[in-house]
Amino acid sequence: MANNSGGIPYTNNGTSGNTDGQDYGSTIYDLVFSIVIAIITGFILFSMGCATDMKKMWGHIKRPSGIAVGMMCQFGLMPLTAYILAINFPAKSIDMLATFIIGCSPGGSLSNFVSYWVDGDMDLSISITALSNMAALGMMPLCLFICTRTWESEGDITVPYQAIGTTLFSFAIPITCGFWVKYRWPRQSQIILKAGSTIGGFLWVVPTVAYLLTFQGSWIVDYSLLIVAAVLPVTGYLGGFLLARLTCQSWQRCRTISVETGTQNLNLPIAVFQLSLNFQHFIQIYPSIVIYSAFQLLNLSLMVSGYQIYKKCLGRAAAAAAAAAAEERPSDPQVTMSGNLGSEINLRFEMEHEVNSKMENSFKVL
Repeated sequence: MANNSGGIPYTNNGTSGNTDGQDYGSTIYDLVFSIVIAIITGFILFSMGCATDMKKMWGHIKRPSGIAVGMMCQFGLMPLTAYILAINFPAKSIDMLATFIIGCSPGGSLSNFVSYWVDGDMDLSISITALSNMAALGMMPLCLFICTRTWESEGDITVPYQAIGTTLFSFAIPITCGFWVKYRWPRQSQIILKAGSTIGGFLWVVPTVAYLLTFQGSWIVDYSLLIVAAVLPVTGYLGGFLLARLTCQSWQRCRTISVETGTQNLNLPIAVFQLSLNFQHFIQIYPSIVIYSAFQLLNLSLMVSGYQIYKKCLGRAAAAAAAAAAEERPSDPQVTMSGNLGSEINLRFEMEHEVNSKMENSFKVL
């Protein structure tokens, strides 16, 4: 294991990093890849800022129970789970760092989309997403500093804190610009939001396809990465839901916090790795992020499908119960007799009252 520039030991044991003779330190390819990823990430973060309603977010800040639970899960439960998985499953040091940074990453527009389809609290979802992305500028380096010190002391890894911190700080610029556009032009910001979420998602296909065509051998991954990619998001969903219930949140908020906890904004770690590490290390780490993304989408698809099926079954059961109750009401003879008797009494009373009033008026005329 030899140390290269960028601070992280580079390993090539035959299972990963095989580039089939490619010069994957190519300056031109590295530059183009960095520029494309920086533009895509900036566009997505700008769109995320356009989605944030400061008034609604301030309302949740004044009553911060839901946001506090969401942030605790995001920067407490997920980094702890990622750390435990990283140290217990055999993997290279670069994969350990990738797992931990993915666990520290906040949610993104995907979590808002899924929260909508599981009938979550959309205001809370957007507020947690916005605040967690801003908090990640400081919380991600802090979590890295606390949890990876043991790795550094053992000589397994050297984390480039300064490069990661500088990259994260630069992300505050597009988010702040999105806030300003939302405040200044609220209608136009909705168009930017829809365009940014759609175009930004499709643009990620370009670097992924380019990577597949250029570095085909690097996709031979260890089984431990598959286990981590399968376990980490599920732990986030279940843990977030349970912690929300333990703090007496509503079912709607529990679903929202669950989705926000287990769904990571993978644009952020990709940009952090690309802009903070050298190109050799980045192409080793990229397959693990794509694999994690695939498992995350699979889990979210199952979650949305299961909830929609449950909702339809529940709706049919409620409709059947209402129909049964409606059929029982007219068949009750006591209710029918009392209703008819009451209507007859009211009708007789009105007729007698009308006759008496006419007689009084005739006597007055006489």
